[in-house]
Order: sequence, then structure tokens, then C-alpha cells
Amino acid sequence: MMMFAMGGEPGPPFISDEPTVELIVRARVGDQRALEALVERCIPSLRQWAHGRLPASARGSIDTSDLVQDAVMHALRRLDAFEPRHVGAMQAYLRRSVTNRIIDEVRKVKRHPAAAVLDDEQPAQDLSPLEEAMKTETYDRYRAGLRMLKPRHRQIVVARIEMQWSIARIAKEFGYTSVDAARMAVTRAVKQLKAYTQEPPVGSA
Repeated sequence: MMMFAMGGEPGPPFISDEPTVELIVRARVGDQRALEALVERCIPSLRQWAHGRLPASARGSIDTSDLVQDAVMHALRRLDAFEPRHVGAMQAYLRRSVTNRIIDEVRKVKRHPAAAVLDDEQPAQDLSPLEEAMKTETYDRYRAGLRMLKPRHRQIVVARIEMQWSIARIAKEFGYTSVDAARMAVTRAVKQLKAYTQEPPVGSA
């Protein structure tokens, strides 16, 4: 169900629509709500990414969901050692943590990890080329562009790029009548963000 903020403004169907880097800054100084938002944002997409990467020989010792949660919580306790440089940096950092945890489990059963376990590049969702490009955007420009979007567009961008929600889930959570309608909304929002993050032409100042 869609939440509403003050004045009837639609709110996101998740804890926060702030950029991940801002949540990291707040979590580092003990903000529990920011930490909860990071967990909510990161764990679901990581579970999907990690699905099938834990070899069957190691599944008797730990469930994939438990492994992901353990790895994420361990990584979040070490946020002081993490320096986000682009939008997708947090997910990449957490994927490395999950990969290392999988390798540890494989070693426990004295098996060599399969090549797929070490594949850190496979996308968690069917992101478009433009959406993938926005994941490599610098946080400064991304954050500035995000602030210029309308609230609903900002929420959609965060859901798609930072939380890596599927188009089908965005359609459901944001109340679109069809997946195609949601895809069009995502495309519009990401294109608008991309326009806001473009550096001005030389000599335009």
C-alpha cells in the first residue's frame, strides 16, 4: 500500500528514498533508522543475486537467505572502511562480502568453489543500458540530480537503481495498471535524472 507524507504527498513504499550514500553517512554515526533502511534496501536484491551461487554441497550447513543476511550485517558493521564512489558501489561491496561468505562455507566442506560463485558481475535485475549507466554515476551528480526530481520520480529511481526492484514489483508497489505502464514511468524518471546529471557544456556558464 502506498504511504503518504505530510500534505498528501505520496511517500515511497519503503523506509527511505534518500540516496544510499546519505544513509551510509547517517548509519556511521549510529542512526538506527538509516541502518534499517540500508538493510531493507540491500538484502532482497542480494538474495536474488546469490540464489543458486551456494553449491548444493554447502547448503546443509546454512541457508542462502541466512548467509546473505549474515554477510550484510557483517559488512554494515564495517561501514567505516567503505568509501562509496559511485551509485552501484554499495551493492558491489556487499556482493563481495556475500561471495567471501560463500567461499568460507565451501571451504568448510572441503570443496573448491564453482566459477559461478565468483561471478560478481552478473546483474541482479534486467536493468536497461541507461539504468546500468546510472549505477556508475558519481554520487555527487546523482544526488544533485535526484533532488531535482519530483517525489514520485525520485522514489521510482531509488526503487529501480538502488534497490534493484523489478519492473513488475514497481508496477505493484506504485499502483500502475500494467508492467508496461511501470516500465514507461521508470524510463521517463531515469531519463530525466540522466538529463539533470549531465555536466554543462564548456563555456555555457
